Amino acid sequence: MKYIYILIIAILSFKQVSGQDIAYLSSSSFNTGEVLKYKLKYGFITAAEASLRVLDTDVKFDNQPTYHLLVQGKTTGTFDIFYKVRNRYDSYINKKTFVPFLYTENIQEENYRRAEKARFYQDERKVIANKGTFKSPVEQTFDLVSAYYFARNLDLSGVKVGDKLTIRYFLSDEVTPLTIEYLGKEVIRTNKGKLRCLKFRPSISPGRIFKKDSQLFLWITDDINRIPVKAEAEVLVGSITMELSDARGLRQALQIIK
Repeated sequence: MKYIYILIIAILSFKQVSGQDIAYLSSSSFNTGEVLKYKLKYGFITAAEASLRVLDTDVKFDNQPTYHLLVQGKTTGTFDIFYKVRNRYDSYINKKTFVPFLYTENIQEENYRRAEKARFYQDERKVIANKGTFKSPVEQTFDLVSAYYFARNLDLSGVKVGDKLTIRYFLSDEVTPLTIEYLGKEVIRTNKGKLRCLKFRPSISPGRIFKKDSQLFLWITDDINRIPVKAEAEVLVGSITMELSDARGLRQALQIIK
């Protein structure tokens, strides 16, 4: 199920310079109350659904106010009968710098259960998680959820076709780099209408889901919101597609092409 979130969050499109901060906008591209919903399809069958929410909260870390980011996912239809999934991911991020303080995940996949927690200490370049302390080479290390929201606040005006961009995020008890190649602009048809988008190709690792030569493509809106609207990936058998099904509470209405 985590591949749904890798698809959603794989738009992390900015250069990572070791030992230096990544510049971000002073005004956020998202608001409290924003809700994004997605459907994950295997062929023509809807296999799962996911939602991303920005919640207000009184929780503070180091006396800093935070956003509460909530991601939930579940299988649907026939997939829910044979392999039921109910997953939840929470991230608390600094309202000014958008870096994470705390990340938790609660995984329920059929009979499998797992609860994880990671506390981020950015100044010390470390993450303390269930299985120990993990060092990072940079001062801005993310979980998958916070990385996506941070990336939405970056200026991509200088990105050129063919540029490869990398960040570092914490997942599965290790700090991992993710590289994305910018492929240009396209107009994508969605259930909301046609939208101008930026196209990316994130790197993926072969394994029990992806083939050795699998490719992942992702499209995000070319506007102030910068939300992902579609993703496609080849898997061991067939392909999977992620599509935006609903978007509410955006800073700016989607710019539909007539």
